[in-house]
Amino acid sequence: MTFSSDDKRFMTRALELAEQGKYSAKPNPCVGCVIVQGNQVIGEGWHEKAGEAHAEVHALKQAGDAAISATAYVTLEPCSHQGKTSPCADALIGANIARVVIAMQDPNPLVSGQGIERLRAAGIDVSIGLMEEEAESLNTAFIHKMKTGQPFIMSKVAMSLDGKTAMASGESQWITGAQAREDVHRLRAQSDVVITGVGTVLTDNPQLTARDGLGNRVIKQPHIVVLDSKLKTPLDAALFNSGVGVTLLTCSTDVSAIQALRETGCNVEVVAADTKGQVDLQAVHKWLCEQPINRVMIEAGALLNGACLQAGLVDELIVYMAPSALGADARGAFAMPTISQLSDRIQLNYTSMDKMGNDIKLTYSVNKEA
Repeated sequence: MTFSSDDKRFMTRALELAEQGKYSAKPNPCVGCVIVQGNQVIGEGWHEKAGEAHAEVHALKQAGDAAISATAYVTLEPCSHQGKTSPCADALIGANIARVVIAMQDPNPLVSGQGIERLRAAGIDVSIGLMEEEAESLNTAFIHKMKTGQPFIMSKVAMSLDGKTAMASGESQWITGAQAREDVHRLRAQSDVVITGVGTVLTDNPQLTARDGLGNRVIKQPHIVVLDSKLKTPLDAALFNSGVGVTLLTCSTDVSAIQALRETGCNVEVVAADTKGQVDLQAVHKWLCEQPINRVMIEAGALLNGACLQAGLVDELIVYMAPSALGADARGAFAMPTISQLSDRIQLNYTSMDKMGNDIKLTYSVNKEA
C-alpha cells in the first residue's frame, strides 16, 4: 500500500504522542491519534492511563464537529469491544470520519481485525501498515503478552569491564555513572513489575521506584515483587515506605511472619518450593502470567539473575558496563554453578549498544533455543 509524505508526517506525530504514555498507560498499550482536515491537524490525543479515555476519544473531543469527513491517524487498530471505555471504532464512526490510517493491527487474537472490519462496514476508508515497525517498537511487551500469554521479562545488570557487580563485601554503589543510573529508572518506569530477591533487600535496602531522569513525565510506579523463601525481609525495609505496592512470594508457611508482613500493607503469596527449599521459579512465572501485566524487570544479585537465565525466564538482558575492573574477588553477575561446559552456555543475541556518559549500555535478546 502506498502512503504519501503527508501520511508519514501525521503518523510520525501520532507515534510521538503515543510515546508519551509509555510510563503511565501500562498495562494498556501506548496509542496516539492525530485527526487531520484539509491537511491541517485539528485534533490530537494519546492514551494516558488505563481505564481512562483512549487516544481517539481525546483527539475527537479536540476536533469537535470539524472531524466530519476528516482523516484519523492511529498507531494501533481502534478497539471494537466494550471494556472500561466504549469502543473507539464506534467513536470514529459516530464522528463521521472519512478515512482511518492505522500503523498496526491489534495483536490480541480475540479482537485483531474486528475494529478494522467495523470501520469498513461503516463505509470508512481504512489503510493499514504505515510505520508499523515503529508502532511495534513502542509496544514490544504488550505484543509479546498478547501473542504468548506471558509477560516480557527483562533482566538488568550493572557491571565492571571484568564482569563484576559488587565488591566481595557487597559494596556496589556506584559502579556506573549518573546517566546509566537514570536510564535504569526509565526502565523501571516502563515496567509493570520490578522483581528482586531478599538478598538484595538485605544488602542494599533499595526503594526500587522510578524517580530520576524522568523530568515531568506522568509515571505509574511499578509493583515491587520480592522472592523471599524464608520471609527474611525486614518489617522496616525501605520498599515498604516507597508508596507503591509490594508483594512477597514465599514458600514459607510461617503464619506469624506472614501476618506481620501483611500488617505493613504488603501482599504475601505462598507458592511452591523447589527441591532446594527455595521459591520455585516456574511457580513465580505462573503467578506472573496470571497478573494483568506486560513487562517485568529483574533487578537482583548474581544468584537470582543466574537462576532466572537458566530457567529460561529472561527474554531480554540489558547490561550497563562501566570502564573499571573490580578484581577476581569481586562478585560476578550470574551465579550458574551447573554450567560446566560450553554446550550448556546461555546464548545471547546482540540487539543494540548505546553510550551512557562514560558507560556502555548493551541490549541482548536471549536465545531460548540454544
